[in-house]
Amino acid sequence: MSKVKVATVWLDGCSGCHMSFLDMDERLVELATKVDIVYSPLVDPKNFPDMVDVTLVEGAVSSTDDFNKILKIREHTKILVSLGDCAVTSNVPCMRNVYSVEEVLDRAYVQNAAVGKKPPTKIVPKLFDKVRPVHEVVKVDVFVPGCPPSADTIHFVLTELIAGRIPDTNAITRFGA
Repeated sequence: MSKVKVATVWLDGCSGCHMSFLDMDERLVELATKVDIVYSPLVDPKNFPDMVDVTLVEGAVSSTDDFNKILKIREHTKILVSLGDCAVTSNVPCMRNVYSVEEVLDRAYVQNAAVGKKPPTKIVPKLFDKVRPVHEVVKVDVFVPGCPPSADTIHFVLTELIAGRIPDTNAITRFGA
């Protein structure tokens, strides 16, 4: 039996979902017999593969980089999982939605800066006016709320997907838990 190709992606979020993923501890060794992690901020590959069986997406869509990345990921993923409250609802990243992009950049790069008091013009991707959850940009197949979802929840979701079942997370997680 061939291994399931799994990717993890980090958009606009805090990396808490990836930390919970790592908190699976010894269960990661068990999963390694069934999955290949083909793309992740936790491994080396720089380019998203041509086709992935399951992609776990952490974070919201808040910039042109996030937008382009999630479009490519959706195109090359069989089952897309919104992992965590930021991906599912845009949670903390969308707190900036009440401010204009100019106000956000001014606060971050002018008011709070000790040197170089001006917004960057290179490297930092262009921010969208509004931060959006993943499902408002692309089709999502599985929603896993939690801030972050527990390692047990992530393990359950992955083992169900590996077994060919779409997991029902209603009984094991909730928003903010």
